[in-house]
Amino acid sequence: MKVCVFGAGAIGGHLAARLARGGAEVSVIARGAHLAAMQANGLTVHAHDGTHVVPVRASADPAELGPQDAVVVTVKAPALPAVAAGIGPLLGPDTPVAFVMNGIPWWYFLAGDVPMAGLRLPEIDPDGVLERSIGIRRTIGGVVYSATEVIAPGVVRSEHGNIRVILGEPDGSVSDRAKALSGVLEAGGMPSPVTPDIRAAVWAKLLGNLSSGPICALTRRGVRDSLADPELRAMARTVAEEGRGIAASLGIAIPDDVIDRVAASNMQHKPSILQDLELGRPMEIDALFGLPLKLAGLTGASVPNLSLLVALVKQAARGEGLYPPIG
Repeated sequence: MKVCVFGAGAIGGHLAARLARGGAEVSVIARGAHLAAMQANGLTVHAHDGTHVVPVRASADPAELGPQDAVVVTVKAPALPAVAAGIGPLLGPDTPVAFVMNGIPWWYFLAGDVPMAGLRLPEIDPDGVLERSIGIRRTIGGVVYSATEVIAPGVVRSEHGNIRVILGEPDGSVSDRAKALSGVLEAGGMPSPVTPDIRAAVWAKLLGNLSSGPICALTRRGVRDSLADPELRAMARTVAEEGRGIAASLGIAIPDDVIDRVAASNMQHKPSILQDLELGRPMEIDALFGLPLKLAGLTGASVPNLSLLVALVKQAARGEGLYPPIG
């Protein structure tokens, strides 16, 4: 099985290594020093089950790699238009594209029996470029749990063993193509259940992003250090409950144990939104935080604490030149 990981940074690098260990012929799209290191030395992943060094075919140009049996997109939301512009050479007539990302995905309202069916999300698919270039027919949804970071060019560290990738079709079916991709990931040591309700999985992960991401971006500290303050941990739970309210307004029931898990998070990990802030990279504020606020506005869900935290994060990002100024 030929699989290309488009955006082989921290998460993408980890998945590429798992796919290679599972027997796939893996290629990656990357750039800069990370790309050069993988071209020279392969990809190294330090994980709970050992250090894995795998050869990958690495390029910045999809045209060098040719059509694939599957593509796994792991870029952050601001890079999605570039994916739409460049992915064409990787796509054969039936190549599926799994979007394994955080936040509300661009396809969320474009398939299946969902409230507000047909709603487009220009915040993450400006001008509908993903819908036109890739389309809902090819799309598989994905949610990843893997606290990772690039610690040197070509080298990724995964911080704990509670890893998994959840895959699911936007229309709620359990497809052979999703099961095939899942099988390779699992053979490589990455648990990968296929679910008939990928939107519930999206929201379960998003509640973690909403509850800890803004707080960590403001404190400039990891999850464990930030939430060691009882008041901030209480705020994290409150924001998770507000997120559950948005999900409920869209027909997604989040069980109590998910809220308990989110509120009890104790990882010594910096969320990606904080990593980007510290490194001066484009931040996923709109995709991770802005879209849930937009959906709350459309459905009437009450989110006063989330609204305040997001406004503060935007100001912090503006102070680093990473978010547009007001006016």
